[in-house]
Amino acid sequence: MQQLTSYLSGEWQAGRGRAREIHHAITGDVLWEVSSEGLDMAKARRFAIEHGGKALQAMTFIERAAMLKAVARHLLEQKETFYALSAQTGATRADSWVDIEGGIGTLFTYAGLGSRELPDDTLWPEDDLIPLSKGGSFAARHVLTSKSGVAVHINAFNFPCWGMLEKLAPTWLAGMPAIIKPATATAQVTQAMVKAIVDSGLVPDGAINLICGSAGDLLDHLDTQDVVTFTGSASTGQMLRVHPNIVANSIPFTMEADSLNCCVLGDDVTPEQPEFALFIREVVREMTAKAGQKCTAIRRIIVPQAQVQAVSEALIAHLKKVTVGDPAQEGVKMGALVNAEQRQDVQERVNTLLAAGCEIRLGGKADLNAAGAFFPPTLLWCPQPDETPAVHETEAFGPVATLMPCQDRDHALALACAGQGSLAGTLVTADGELARAFILGAARAHGRIQVLNEESSKESTGHGSPLPQLVHGGPGRAGGGEELGGLRAVKHYMQRTAIQGSPTMLAAISRQWVRGAQVTEDRIHPFRKYFEELQPGDSLLTPRRTMTEADIVNFACLSGDHFYAHMDKIAAAESLFGERVVHGYFVISAAAGLFVDDGVGPVIANYGMENLRFIEPVKPGDTIQVRLTCKRKTVKRQKTAEEKPTGVVEWAVEIFNQHQQTVALYSILTLVARQKGDL
Repeated sequence: MQQLTSYLSGEWQAGRGRAREIHHAITGDVLWEVSSEGLDMAKARRFAIEHGGKALQAMTFIERAAMLKAVARHLLEQKETFYALSAQTGATRADSWVDIEGGIGTLFTYAGLGSRELPDDTLWPEDDLIPLSKGGSFAARHVLTSKSGVAVHINAFNFPCWGMLEKLAPTWLAGMPAIIKPATATAQVTQAMVKAIVDSGLVPDGAINLICGSAGDLLDHLDTQDVVTFTGSASTGQMLRVHPNIVANSIPFTMEADSLNCCVLGDDVTPEQPEFALFIREVVREMTAKAGQKCTAIRRIIVPQAQVQAVSEALIAHLKKVTVGDPAQEGVKMGALVNAEQRQDVQERVNTLLAAGCEIRLGGKADLNAAGAFFPPTLLWCPQPDETPAVHETEAFGPVATLMPCQDRDHALALACAGQGSLAGTLVTADGELARAFILGAARAHGRIQVLNEESSKESTGHGSPLPQLVHGGPGRAGGGEELGGLRAVKHYMQRTAIQGSPTMLAAISRQWVRGAQVTEDRIHPFRKYFEELQPGDSLLTPRRTMTEADIVNFACLSGDHFYAHMDKIAAAESLFGERVVHGYFVISAAAGLFVDDGVGPVIANYGMENLRFIEPVKPGDTIQVRLTCKRKTVKRQKTAEEKPTGVVEWAVEIFNQHQQTVALYSILTLVARQKGDL
């Protein structure tokens, strides 16, 4: 038996004193001893901030994204090590895939989001310029900056890899170091992944820290720049949320708790329809994946009264086919719970539901003396869900779900919301109007709702799969917090500040040109400059061009656009324009003809156009002119040494007429060559 060490203050450390044991979920053998007693949590926090925090904050978002990608690739190469350890927790290969490769996939996702959508800077301008004065000399915008503290992540036992990585990805992208406190029952899997990250040398010292065992007095040492996230039971989360130091310093606390998630069968679905089979498949999968030990697992099965018998028979038939045992054995579809303690807890919760009036239709009893922490797939029946509050309050965190009847659509909605806040819900229906009514009534009580039918089933990721692009969390019992959700998660670890000043000053602060700020003009066309030579604010004022009726006719013939406002003189005169107007898309084309440099140069390609707005109509005889200004730059990382080094430049384009009235505004993105590569 070995001691599971923590990684704090840049070194692996063993705790002293009384230790907890980690048992093999299948054999019951003692694998590890875990203790963090005697470890200096205050010193660990200071080390994380002074080393990891300062190093991460010095990196741009693009550099942090590249770091995430490199870590993800490294972990993927080490995945078989993690699979071997995950098997000790009772997980099947499929269960472990969600945890291990799903977690690594989250790192890849955030690496991509960061490299595509965040600035090549350490400051993140969150929105466009907000005018605050009539003359335009006083304005504002919101910016995001890295907090100077540490993010403390307290995770649950059921996803030792994904649970860590889904928080770590946005934390690092935000420029914060992390102290990870995994649940002891599966801490050996988390520790192996942390060790792989540390040994890789891909992250700064102090960027990742690990506590195996109790967090001790760590929360006592946090201050206003720190962040705490928690995943686990609602009771433990509520206790931590009111920790005196967290309350006194208003420390952000994000909680994601287990909830009584539901799956609802629409009253339009009959056993003959494909949606009925989808409903059965979804429930069975969510009951048995990871032996039901998922915070998103289906706990309440809500079915129209007319379909209760058919659903019950189908679920029992499918659940009876699930082979429970050692995942190392061929044919085993469901493994064990994480340990005997968890098995005991699930049995007690099932007994509570039975005492409240539920009935067993399948399973319900485990051999509490067996070495392996197995619990059979268990289907309960609650005939009176309105009079049985326990079924909406008591969660058996295992392969257990309760079937209950609903009388009509309103009753189904009421039962779906009776869980007092859920992470995830699923509605199975082929009726779009039913789905809309359900979302309007149930969305307020759920963090995520999947609407499943035959069409979406072809590619559905399933009820219980949180995706990095979507928010993960829920109201009420589910904790009231949010994780993931794309770049939303990154903002949880940053400070939002409203900055006021002149447009020129705001441009200097954000290193992004904004409308109204000063521009820089020289004799060199901006398209003749390499990426490194361009600076935000570099600008070109073009020659003028007068629009003619011949332009309108020629463009109509070339494009096929003969809309009456351009071609019908009588109808155009009766329109809001009062006369014929030039095609808006010709105005854009003519503008390009004015600002584009014809020769071969650093500009390689046009990525596209964004935020196009036509402000004023252009009529025959009007004269247009264009101002092209470099708005911001983003380095595009080379994938290979042979790849041409480039960057993406966003240009602000303003087209105005002879009266200095703006007629169109938009941005274009160009791929521009760099003089030096990064490989």
